[in-house]
Amino acid sequence: MKIEFLGTGGAMTIPRPLCKCKVCTEARDKGLPFSRMGPSIFVHGPNLLIDTPEDIYQQINRSTIERVDGFVFSHWHPDHVMGRRVIESISADWINYPPEHKTVDVYVPEQVGVDFETFLGSADHLDFFRYQGFANIHQLKDGESFVLNETKISPFRLAEDYVYAFLLESENKKVLVAMDELNNWKPDSSMPEVDLAILPAGIFEVHPLSGERLIAEDHPVLKVESTFDETLEVVKELNAKKVMLTHIEEVNGLGFSELEELEKKLKDSGVNVEFAYDTQMINV
Repeated sequence: MKIEFLGTGGAMTIPRPLCKCKVCTEARDKGLPFSRMGPSIFVHGPNLLIDTPEDIYQQINRSTIERVDGFVFSHWHPDHVMGRRVIESISADWINYPPEHKTVDVYVPEQVGVDFETFLGSADHLDFFRYQGFANIHQLKDGESFVLNETKISPFRLAEDYVYAFLLESENKKVLVAMDELNNWKPDSSMPEVDLAILPAGIFEVHPLSGERLIAEDHPVLKVESTFDETLEVVKELNAKKVMLTHIEEVNGLGFSELEELEKKLKDSGVNVEFAYDTQMINV
């Protein structure tokens, strides 16, 4: 397997539109790797696209992707699903008659399917794709896996039970992908040792280099979002061979260079993690 980080930002990408802060200004001036689009990952081998943020078109066009054989969604939030029309753009044949659509497979975990019926018109949109012949929609029950190009993909719920992570297994390699919402999750004995863990970085409650408080202690977001320190606790418990952190929010106020400095500081303390950046490739 080979992992391509299409977008490593969060709900607020970098640069944030109209924002003049240091991080956004630098990203606007320098581009990659200082800029970050919305959260999405492509897994070469199974040719699986995980989540479709609003800017997925641009992400794919700048990527090395040659074909997409499957889509899967981690949860219903807009920064993970609002670019779903790319399914039509990839599949639809508007030239030939009768059309020769390329029908792709879309996998929807159980609770994601329930939430799609309620939020953002996602279920209706996928039904349209199915009706037009653009996609086969596979509704997955909890505990159900699927196989794509000889890679087994097993969705499972996190502690915030509307969101799923994925265990990918191929050729004796195991990869854990958690796109977002790690709050209150702890790996249990059922989680195997993985070669690569991809996790959301979490909210930086305190600036990791200066010690400055970034989020007020009584801010309600701290009750519903995992902090960076809590993410590091998960990293230690997982004991993965390699850990990549993504879903890096603009509101954290940390630029690419500061994250590089933080990487070094963590490695010096025995915590081996890397902060992913857009277009980065990782071989497993």
